[in-house]
Amino acid sequence: MESNNLKIITNPIVNQSLCTIRDKHTDTQGVRLSARKLTRILLYEATKNLPQKEVEIETPLTTFKTQTINPDINIIISPILRAGLIFTDEAVDILPQATIRHIGMYRDEKTLKPIWYYNKVPMIVDNPENYYVYITDPMLATGNSLIEAIKLYVDKGIPETNITAVCMISAPVGIEAVFAKFPAITLIVAAVDSHLNERGYIVPGMGDAGDRIFNT
Repeated sequence: MESNNLKIITNPIVNQSLCTIRDKHTDTQGVRLSARKLTRILLYEATKNLPQKEVEIETPLTTFKTQTINPDINIIISPILRAGLIFTDEAVDILPQATIRHIGMYRDEKTLKPIWYYNKVPMIVDNPENYYVYITDPMLATGNSLIEAIKLYVDKGIPETNITAVCMISAPVGIEAVFAKFPAITLIVAAVDSHLNERGYIVPGMGDAGDRIFNT
């Protein structure tokens, strides 16, 4: 499971947020609020790889050279539906220049394989090295859905090094599966849990993230 591209983000706010969303007694509103707080922290960490450009601006006092995100790159936020949507509002606030491209998959409960139902990534990619992709999904369990999502972008020529997956809770088997296929991507997580149960759920986890976030 060891990889230099696996980054586990932890601090007291992350730990408090994880504690809240894991607790089975937390209601839907509480899960959403804590999940959004957590996703914002993870997104800040994930976007540290964005290239910057020196620009000259005028402050109220003087002319000043500073750094900003390079305006010539393309930024894509790609939530895996439906649970990945919890990242979207925070991502749009942080990166209003980003394009949101949804990916729809659900898991076959018998095979644990992803089944496609929606793909909003049929774009033509010019200069793929200028694209930076952030795939979001609260839970990284088997890794099957994330692998399929990453493949969408790699097949368009976007370098693995420009692709970052952002998850709240992960399992060792999923991490290993993703890096076995795509060793150069970056994976940002808040927690690596113990294992998967016989139904493919992360233990201790938080249950079904989509159900708890959307009260279904």
